[in-house]
Amino acid sequence: MHVTRLKVSGARRLAEVELQPTPGINLITGDNGAGKTSLLEALHLLAYGRSFRGRVRDGLIRTGVDAVEVFAEWREVANGRARRAGLRHSGQRWEGRLDGQAVNQLGELCAALAVVTFEPGSHALVTGGGEPRRRLVDWGLFHVEPDFLALWRRYARALKQRNALLKARVRDRQLDVWDHELAEAGEPLTRRRQAYLDALEPVLQAMAAELAPALGRASLVFQPGWSRDNLPLADALLVVRDRDVANGFTSVGPHRADWRIDYAALPGRETLSRGQAKLTALAVLLAQAEHHADACGEWPVVALDDLASELDRHHQRRVLERLLASGAQIFITGTEAPTALAALNTAVRMFHVEQGRIEQLSG
Repeated sequence: MHVTRLKVSGARRLAEVELQPTPGINLITGDNGAGKTSLLEALHLLAYGRSFRGRVRDGLIRTGVDAVEVFAEWREVANGRARRAGLRHSGQRWEGRLDGQAVNQLGELCAALAVVTFEPGSHALVTGGGEPRRRLVDWGLFHVEPDFLALWRRYARALKQRNALLKARVRDRQLDVWDHELAEAGEPLTRRRQAYLDALEPVLQAMAAELAPALGRASLVFQPGWSRDNLPLADALLVVRDRDVANGFTSVGPHRADWRIDYAALPGRETLSRGQAKLTALAVLLAQAEHHADACGEWPVVALDDLASELDRHHQRRVLERLLASGAQIFITGTEAPTALAALNTAVRMFHVEQGRIEQLSG
């Protein structure tokens, strides 16, 4: 998919800006703190319902305004369909529209526009806690499995109800009801996650071999959130019930799921260096984008924040050559153009951000 128009207001240092990107490479330059990253955050917000830096209320909204507003128009390459979406988010409340109609669930917007973002914090996908890894898998499933969102919501609703009973120290048959509901939603949800990672693994292996060949063959190891080989989820919930009542929360299930990447050249799951973690995270994100393209018939929008500081010239060139060959639309930010761009001999649409405004320089 290709974004044809992006309008953002009330985001950090940006009062109100609008740009019309090219389907190829879009380079956004400016001094540190000028607002380059805020543009990508706004695009990410429309696609994920959150900034890649955290919650909307934690600094994305410009001082002195009530909310950040994002509007985008894009074209689906697979079928030529023109689409548009808007989101107003105050940090507490949100309003959204998709193709002229109000949306009741933020997930409706997130399922419409596909964006994959690589930014300076992306290494946490490998080195941090399990939440961003669960989000990555679930994001992929939202886009390739039409009924996954309903299944995910069913599980989340059951988990909320069970936790409320646990906090109230309820031990009667009400827990049986919600244990059954958790298992009915959690087992198929887990099978979908496992199948998604199984499909992603060969794509990741090829990508990791290109970006980090010294680490050896990559493999994905799924951890479903309970001892699945020994017990079905319903039995696992019953086994831990007394402990859960004492603690006031559900300790096993898909909400505790995780996955990791093992490399053949790192025996015993030796810790990756920061540079290796960055390349691994990038390999995962690009593998997800390629898997999305195979499943949906078009690449997601690819956003690369501060590319020059995250990758050396060699890796910059490899990534950009691969993305250009795919036909993906690319957004790159930096204080200046990445050195690898000059060697690619390709058209680039350039924008410059200064004092909260954006100006198109070329293309």
